[in-house]
Amino acid sequence: MASTYNELGIELMATGENAGTWGTKTNTNLDIIQQAIAGYVAQAVTDGGTTTLTITDGSTSTSVARNIVIKLTGALTGTSTVTVPDSVEKLYIVENATTGSQTVTFKTESGTGVNFTTTGFKFLYSDGTNINEISLASPPGGSDTQVQFNSGGTAFGGSDNLIWDGSNLQIGDQGDLRLGDADNSNYLAIQAPTTISANYTLTMPANDGDADQVLQTDGSGVLTWATISGGASWQAVKTSGFTAVAGEGYFCNTTSAAFTLTLPASASIGDFISFVDYAGTFDTNNLTIARNGHNIQGAAADLTVSTERAANTLVYVDATQGWLLQTK
Repeated sequence: MASTYNELGIELMATGENAGTWGTKTNTNLDIIQQAIAGYVAQAVTDGGTTTLTITDGSTSTSVARNIVIKLTGALTGTSTVTVPDSVEKLYIVENATTGSQTVTFKTESGTGVNFTTTGFKFLYSDGTNINEISLASPPGGSDTQVQFNSGGTAFGGSDNLIWDGSNLQIGDQGDLRLGDADNSNYLAIQAPTTISANYTLTMPANDGDADQVLQTDGSGVLTWATISGGASWQAVKTSGFTAVAGEGYFCNTTSAAFTLTLPASASIGDFISFVDYAGTFDTNNLTIARNGHNIQGAAADLTVSTERAANTLVYVDATQGWLLQTK
């Protein structure tokens, strides 16, 4: 009976065959086994076409598809395919090292396969019909220096205070979340208070806000950016009529002539306008505060300011009282 070959190309010698060459053939078989379990090859990929990798019976030199580690190389401008023989059941570790950001499909000649859309490694196996990917996304292992994620919710860590419930990671016992600096010589720690009366969640804003803004809550844990308002934003000296803006303060100079400060057309509770007699001339050239549709001090009338060196703030309250003087 003549020798035969298995799917990896290993010669299965029949009884009494290969007298005088048995040792050589055995060494070749051992080389083939080594190639199958530890072999590495870099293979250039045909740009935009199909690269066929083969296994030759009794040979290692022309059996690229037998290697367990295959690195795909080349500059690609189009989608490309790499095939290995059908009916060969084995593992493959394939690295896509091609350039050009093109899709490369690694498959059997007649079956289906796996697409590489980016560079990197994939752990694959052939079931004799198709190429399949072995997922490496299972939870990582752990030790006394590693976190081990556990979908069963089991506590773990040096103090058994780090818990993964499948969706959330909880640091117990008032432990810190520590963010290290560039060389990890110092860190920023975030820590829960000693006592929390009930669970709550803080939801961060969707952007990083503007300069000088602060975080504020809606009372339900949703945080937004807010501008600090702690006083009037004072404007340049005014010498003629203008319309005021809520939150601003105005130095009004009536030395040349009286003029009118017109209040905003719309107002909300807490809006304010401040004004100051810049040159001490309100007594000779009055400043008129035009109500612009809102009451002032509860009256539907404009306000005339005729006191030298007058300085005051109008605060809006509601439609009945309108703008009220903060002091008199």
